[in-house]
Amino acid sequence: MSKDTEIKLVGQPIFGQLLKLIDKSIFISLVRENKSDHYYKAFKSWDHLVTMLFGILSRCDSMAEICEGLRALSGKLNHLGLQKAPAKSTAGDGLRNRDSSFFEALYYKLADKYKGFLSDSRTYGLTFKELLIIDSTTIRLFSDILKGVGRNPKNDGKKKGGLKVHMLIDGVQSVAKFVRITAAKVHDKNFLTQITVPAHSMLVFDRAYNYYIQFAKWTEQNIYFVTRQKKNAICEILETITDKVLQKDIPGVYKEEIIEVTYKENKEEKKLKLRRIYYCDQKMRHFVFITNNFDITAEEVAFIYKKRWQIELLFKKMKQNFQLHYFYGENENAIRTQVWCTLITQLLLTVLQKMANVKKAFSTIATLIRIHLISLLDVYELLRNVKRTYAKKKKDALTLSLFPGTP
Repeated sequence: MSKDTEIKLVGQPIFGQLLKLIDKSIFISLVRENKSDHYYKAFKSWDHLVTMLFGILSRCDSMAEICEGLRALSGKLNHLGLQKAPAKSTAGDGLRNRDSSFFEALYYKLADKYKGFLSDSRTYGLTFKELLIIDSTTIRLFSDILKGVGRNPKNDGKKKGGLKVHMLIDGVQSVAKFVRITAAKVHDKNFLTQITVPAHSMLVFDRAYNYYIQFAKWTEQNIYFVTRQKKNAICEILETITDKVLQKDIPGVYKEEIIEVTYKENKEEKKLKLRRIYYCDQKMRHFVFITNNFDITAEEVAFIYKKRWQIELLFKKMKQNFQLHYFYGENENAIRTQVWCTLITQLLLTVLQKMANVKKAFSTIATLIRIHLISLLDVYELLRNVKRTYAKKKKDALTLSLFPGTP
C-alpha cells in the first residue's frame, strides 16, 4: 500500500497563484496605453480582469453569481489584488463600457511572453519559417445581439445568430497569434485578407477558405499553403505525376497532378498553377489536397494538413472547459470581452500545465483548478500529485470484530 501523499499548503489561494502568471508591469503599461482606467473610480482594469477570470474559471452563469461568489471570499480578496467584491451594477457597467480592445491587447502580450515556452517539439524538422494554422468556430447567440447566419427556421422558430471567432495559431506553439471576432454571417475567406505573414511561411486551413485571388497573391510573395479542394471545384489537369493503386488497407498518396485554376480579378481572367494530391489515411478516408508548393513531397503535404487538427483541439478546449453558453453582458462589447478573457484563461492554464510538467488532460487541469480555486494549496503539487491514498487494513482488529471470543 502506498503512503499518504500530502499536498503542501501555501499562503495564497490557487487563483492568486494563477494570477501571478500575468506580469503586472505589462498590465500597468497596457492600462496606461489604452487609458482603460479613465472614468472608473471603483472598478479598475485589474478588478475587471479578476472578476471575469473568477467567473470563467468557476463557470458562473451570470454576473450576479460572480459578484456573490467574490463577496463570500472577503477574507482572501487581498491575495487577488482586490479591496472588496464589486457590486453587480458596477461590474455590469464596466463590462458594457470598458473597451474589449484592452483585453485583446493583454492576450497578445501574454501570448508573446510565453510563445517560446510553449513551443511544441513535435513540429521540429519542418523546413518552413513558420507553420500557421487557420480556422474559425461559431458561438451561438440570439440574433438581436449579432446578426445570424443561415436560413430562418420553420414553424416561426427563433433564428439563432452568433459570433464567429476566426483564429490563426502557431503550429509550433499551439497559441493563437491573431484572432478576429466577427458576426457569424461573415464568410471565413474574408479573414485571409486581414492576416500578415512572413515570406516562406506555410499556412494550413480547411476548404472553407478556398479563395484563388488570395492564393495567387501569396504565391507571388513566396507564402505557401496546404488545403483541401472543394468537391465542385473546376480546374484543368496539366500533368499527371503519379497515378497508382494502393494495396489493400495501406494508407498513402496514390495520385498527384499539376492543375490550373481560373479566377477573376478586376474583371480580368487569370490562371494559377497548383499541385493536387490524392491521399488515403489509416481509416481509409480519401482526401484531395491542393498546394502552391512544388518542392516538398506529396507525403509532406498530407503530414502538414494533419497538423490542422491542433486548432480543432484548441477550440474544443475552449468550448468544453469554459463558460461560453451564458454571457455576462448583453451588448457586443461585453460578449467580446468575455471571449477575450476566456482566451486569456485558456492560455494561463496551458502555461500552468506545461510548468507543472504533467500528462494530465487539459480538462482535468481545468476541473482541478475550478474545484480548488480558493484552496490554500500549492498548485504545482496539486497537479503533480498522482498517488492514491488507501486505508491500511488492521488484520487483528478486523478478526476480533468479526469473530468475538476467538483467540
